[in-house]
Amino acid sequence: MSIIDWPADQRPRERLIKFGPQALSDAELLAVFLRVGAAGKSAVDLGREMSSHFGSLNRLFSASLDDFCTINGLGPAKFAQLQAVLELGRRSLTEELQSGSSFDAPAAVKQYLQLLLTNKPYESFLVLFLDVRNRLICADELFRGTLTHASVYPREVVKAALARNAASVMLAHNHPLC
Repeated sequence: MSIIDWPADQRPRERLIKFGPQALSDAELLAVFLRVGAAGKSAVDLGREMSSHFGSLNRLFSASLDDFCTINGLGPAKFAQLQAVLELGRRSLTEELQSGSSFDAPAAVKQYLQLLLTNKPYESFLVLFLDVRNRLICADELFRGTLTHASVYPREVVKAALARNAASVMLAHNHPLC
């Protein structure tokens, strides 16, 4: 049965508008994102299949195009939409941090770094440049490596910090999942 045939109080989009996104399951949120299902599947069914196939939102968000497209009803256009939404989320958080929020709590730093570094298929060395009030000036990936290592040059880190007039820096790197 198509979602349009469901009672209005059970449709994901209407429930999101009435109760907010936190009231929806992952599959329902994915259905709102997808807008339509595939042959014989509602958007909610497709959302459930995505949740089941990938096992977590984290794995879904880090899926390759090929893996994403193994699910009937998903293709390059939906993959591009998903990547665009993820990037908009990253940019929104970066804007918020650059507009005055300070990195005065380790949890805030952790969340931001997870957003930037999780699911990269290579080692990345990231530098957060901060002002005197620990507000983010910018975050730059200064060095990109391979699956197993990244070469880092301290002189380049110092040079970049001076160029940005940073009062302090935070250094981070990831370990890609194989």
